[in-house]
Amino acid sequence: MSKASSAPLKCPCGSNLAYTACCAIFHGGVPAPTAEALMRSRYTAYVLKLEDYLLATWHPQTRPSSLDLAADGNVNWQSLEVCNASEDGDLASVEFVARYKINGRAWKLHETSSFSRNADGRWLYVDGDLKEN
Repeated sequence: MSKASSAPLKCPCGSNLAYTACCAIFHGGVPAPTAEALMRSRYTAYVLKLEDYLLATWHPQTRPSSLDLAADGNVNWQSLEVCNASEDGDLASVEFVARYKINGRAWKLHETSSFSRNADGRWLYVDGDLKEN
């Protein structure tokens, strides 16, 4: 077996950790300790098309009834850069740039996402403010 095939899969969130030591923990049910950790795990969930996780970590007041990530089959997520993250009590925001390709053409999503911590202490994604590129 070659070294490349035995190396653990790096987490798509950009942490430089193995997926199993990073976002997989949150995808498995452990609550993300910070809004930034939740945002990173949600990015990774988009990469891996984990619709149930995305819906479960979306605030019920803004959550869609369903997602169809399979319909976005041409999206190839490339990278995530967190620009800024701040928490103030049970509210938080995370500004990020996510780069992706559709049919070989490069795009970027620049957003400031809002998060809220619920009564159980879990962070939930509320909504996002897209930035002009």
